[in-house]
Order: sequence, then C-alpha cells, then structure tokens
Amino acid sequence: MELLLMVIVLLILIGISNVINHFTPAVPVPLIQIALGVAVTYIPGVHHVPLNPELFLLLFIAPLLFNDGKMTPRDELWQLRSFILLLALGLVFATVLIAGPFIHWLIPAIPLSAAFALAAILSPTDAVAVGSLSGRVKLPGRIMRLLEGEALMNDASGLVAFNFAIAATVTGHFSLPRAIGSFIVIAVGGIVVGALLGFLAIWLRMLLRRLGMEDVTLHVLIIILTPFLIYWIAEEFHLSGILAVVAAGVTHAIERDRMRTGSARLRIVSDSTWSVILFSLNGLVFLLLGLEIPGVVRTVWQDKAYNNGQSIAYIVLITLVLMVLRFVWVWASNRQFRSAVLTALSGVRGALTLSAAFSIPLTLADNSPFPERDLILFICSGVILLTLISASVLLPILTRGPQVDPALAEDAERQARIRVIEAGLRTVKEEKNDENRQQAIELIAAYSRRLQMCRFRDRAEMNRLWKEAVEIRLEALEAEKETADRWLQEERISPKLADRFKATVSRVELLLSTRFKVKKLLIVGWSAITRLFQGSKHKKARMTPDHPKWNAYKALKLEAIRAAIERVKGLETSGNRDTIAMIIADYRGLELHLTQEPAHEERAEEMDAVRRELELKAIQSERNEIQRLFEAGEISRALANNLRLDVNYHEAHLFESQTVHEEEGEHA
Repeated sequence: MELLLMVIVLLILIGISNVINHFTPAVPVPLIQIALGVAVTYIPGVHHVPLNPELFLLLFIAPLLFNDGKMTPRDELWQLRSFILLLALGLVFATVLIAGPFIHWLIPAIPLSAAFALAAILSPTDAVAVGSLSGRVKLPGRIMRLLEGEALMNDASGLVAFNFAIAATVTGHFSLPRAIGSFIVIAVGGIVVGALLGFLAIWLRMLLRRLGMEDVTLHVLIIILTPFLIYWIAEEFHLSGILAVVAAGVTHAIERDRMRTGSARLRIVSDSTWSVILFSLNGLVFLLLGLEIPGVVRTVWQDKAYNNGQSIAYIVLITLVLMVLRFVWVWASNRQFRSAVLTALSGVRGALTLSAAFSIPLTLADNSPFPERDLILFICSGVILLTLISASVLLPILTRGPQVDPALAEDAERQARIRVIEAGLRTVKEEKNDENRQQAIELIAAYSRRLQMCRFRDRAEMNRLWKEAVEIRLEALEAEKETADRWLQEERISPKLADRFKATVSRVELLLSTRFKVKKLLIVGWSAITRLFQGSKHKKARMTPDHPKWNAYKALKLEAIRAAIERVKGLETSGNRDTIAMIIADYRGLELHLTQEPAHEERAEEMDAVRRELELKAIQSERNEIQRLFEAGEISRALANNLRLDVNYHEAHLFESQTVHEEEGEHA
C-alpha cells in the first residue's frame, strides 16, 4: 500500500513540475523534478524507494530508448554514423583511459580499477537528459541529431567498460583481449537480437491483422510490451539489452513508415498512449534521481572522514576534465570551435549514471568493503547535477540568436499555424469513412479554407490569391454551362430548365464580380453560396426536392459538378495546388448535399454528433502538433500559448453551437 501511495505521489509531482515550469520557463523541467524529488524525502511518513539498478533499466530506460530509436530520423543518423561512433565508442573509451588515471591521481584512496569504473559510468551521456534540452535550447539540428545518436549507443559501451572495471576491482584480475572480445559479442549480439525480435513483434501484429484481429487495444498492448520483453530476453542471454531495444525501435520505425497509410486509428491511439507513458517515465526518472540524491549526499556529508569542501572540489574538477576531454575530442574531429563547445556542454549525465553506481557491490571478493563506494556515489550525483545545471544555464546563452526581424517572426508564426491546421486536416482525412463521408468532406473544405487564408502574407498576395481563385471558379462555371448546353443539344432537358440552370450559374458569376464577395466566398465556402441559387427545400419559391422537375435539375447539376471538377483538375500547377484543393473540396461537399436524401430530425442530430466527434479529434490533433512543435524547440512558449488559445476558442465555439442547438430543440 505504501508503494502504491508513493507512485501516486510521484505522478502528482510530475503534473506539479509542469505547472511550475509554466510559470518559470527559464528553469528546465528535469531540475524542477529533481528538486521536488529531494523535497519529498523530507516529508514525514513518505516511503523511500530504493533504486534497483536492473529494475530501473528495465522499467524506465528500455521503453525510453525504444521510443528514441523509433522516432529518431534514420537517414540523418546514418549520415552522421562516423561522428556518432567516434563519440559513442571512441570518446567513451578515451574517457575511461584518460579520466580514470586522473581520478586515481586526484583521489588516491580510489584504486585505479575502481577509478576506471567511475570514469566508465561518467562517460555516457543520458538520452533522457539530452532530450530534455531540446525544448529550451536552439541547438543546430546536426548537433542535436549527433547528441541523440550518441546517447542511443554510448550507454552500452559505458556499461560494458564499467562492468569489466568493477570485475577487475572485485577479483583483482583483468584481461584486455577478453574484454574486447566480450564487448564485441555483447554489442553486436544485442543489436542482432533486438532487430530480430523487433521484426518478430511486427510479424506477429501483421499476422493478427491478416486473421481479422484489428483490435486496437490488443495491438497497442503488444507495442507497449515489446521493449520490456526485448530488453529482458537480451539480458538473459548476457547481451546488451540497451542496444537491443534501440535496434528494435529502429525496426519499428521502418514498419511505421511502411504502414503510415494503414490503420489510422491504431496509429492515433498508439501515439496518444505512448505520449502519456513517455511523459510519465521521463518525469519519474528525474523524480527518482531526486529521491536518491539526499541519501547519497548525507552519507558523505555527515562522515567525518571526508572533507566536505574537498569532496565538492572533486566533483567540479572531474566535471571539468570530462568537458575538456569532450571538447578536445569533438574539435579534433571537425575543427569547429563553436560546435565543439556546444557538444561539450551538452554532454549531460543522468539517472543511468547513478543507477549504475548503485550496482557497485558492497564488498570485494575477500569480503572487504568496496573502496570509497560512498564517495563514488557522491561524485556521480554531483556530476549529474553540475552537468544539468551548466547545460541549462550556458547553452541558452550560447545558442541565443540575434534579434529576430518582426517580418521573420510573423512568417514563423504563420508557418506554425499552417502546420497546426495541416495536422487537423490530416486527422480528418485519416478518420474519413463511409459513415461520416459527408461530414468529413465538409470539414476538409473548412480546413482547406482556413489553410488558404493562413497562407496570406500581405495584401498583395491576398489579392493575387483572390484573383487566382476567381479565375479558377469562372472556368469551373464555364464547364457547368457547357454541360447544360450539351444536355440541351442531346434533348435530355427542356430549354426552360437549361435557361433556368444557366441563369443560376450567371448569378454566381455575378457574385464573383466584387472583391468583397470573393472574400466572403473564401471564408464561408463555395457550396454554401451556390445553394442559395440552385434551390433549397426551405424556400418554397425556388425549386424544392418535391418539385416535378427536381430530379432532372439535380441530375444536370451533378453532371455539371463532375465536369467542373475535371476542368479544375486540369488547371492544377505547383503554385495553385491549395486553391485547387479548396475548390474541389467545396464541389465535393455540394455533390454530397445533392445526392443525399433529406434527413429526418433524429438523423440530422446523429449527423451533427458525428461531425462534432470528428471535429474534436481534429482539434486534439492540433493541440498535439502545438505541443510537439514546442517540445522540439521550433516555437516559443508564448507562441504555443497563443496557438492554444486559438484552438480553445475553436473548441469553445463548437460546444457553444452544440448548446444552442440543444436549447432550440428543447423549446421547439
């Protein structure tokens, strides 16, 4: 029961940390979560959670690295493969060989083999900590991809070096050829096993789909269990579970690309579920780190055998050595000073380092205490905090760009709005089916108009787009008239009906004669305008569905719509694609309006509910895109809040319309 309450408390703290970060954006969320974790340890009655290194790697690191492998662009990683290997392998072993003797020289009480072990667990950067920087720091894309690729691979090399150094310390024996051979087997074996098991999981899901089992819950459950099972199986065979889950993540990225047009619902549910899991796991990692730090610090701080000031100096000196080594290594590979400085400061250590330190045995083979184990844990905690703080303080200063030109800022905001609208439009298209076809087409047309209006940069461009839309609309109307003339020649309609049809088209052409009305056209939609002139069931003075000539008129209009769509498609170029899409979407909506039978009141309410549900899904996709852009550092917090206000207004208007409709129904 105590453990359950502790988990609930930690989850609440994750939410609180994000609320605090909203009001203190200068402080990164990981530092806030570490501080909250430290604060919890001083609350009376709170159950302490001992950090089990093996369980920590399985429950937290495995799914996080699996997701990183699945989401990190493979093409960019492949282009940076040589630099990633230089950091993930070369720098790790260079750090062990150089920082290890330095630590032994600085602290003679730590044996050389134990110093090698300490250097090994301090050498890999933490993927979770590195990812936490991306939302605040405008690192160049190449450097960010390099850091992500390094963090995916250097955990395995660092842990392997650490394990051999610990074994040498405990037993007093070490064999370099055996260590190299074991590393190759562990690393390569982990990658191979991870890739094979990843493809096996994909094959299982494909088999279930072929058997007709499209249950989204089952497929999402398989996806969630995949990293845990793959890590556990790889570790059971004494291979690198970390590299195994990374390889499995890459295989799932390949499968994700191939099945992008497959089950849209599965992809949406899977992404939403993973976002909640990753959000929780990321927060729990740093909260657990904060929970462990006070006990580690207290042990050394209260021990009279240690000089507190000297212990802090150890942390500062070792951190500086790690940064200098990292800087020199990167500068020697690319000769770019700024890139080397940014990469050196971005080498953030995280909870993985501390969890590995906790796995250090308490005693040696002769049952004597492991030398300076408490001091090693203290140094690891200090280096983690110092690298996080230095990166959080210095990187925003070094990556701060020049004053942004207002025109460029406006263009960046417009581009962000376009991407948010495109996310909603994409969801509507993915969710479209036979049951909601009419509502989906109407929403697609609405989103297309919003997208078109959002692309206006200035009045001159707005005028150009208006003129472009008018010219295309007039061509479409000409195609409609030609259809009426052809039907008249074929004696499929009477001259009176043909004249009436062409008069309707002429009224719409007249509507296009003034700019103000064109603007109205682009905002409210073509189908709504044309319905004013083609006849409505609500206007008895015009031709209604029960009029004797209605069927002939409707057949002519449908044929004219198809001709207009074909004419419009023939006018498409790379520059007017959005305008063409908007016009076609409007014509499709009008076509559906004509082909469907008048709905009864209950059916109409059901259709309204379907549209609201579809629109709410699109709104949620817009919110998800805003959050993704913010977390990726592509938009500022202020812009993200403005975009969210727009989405909230849209949603509020939707619910307000629903409330008014319900009240009208009650008073009818």
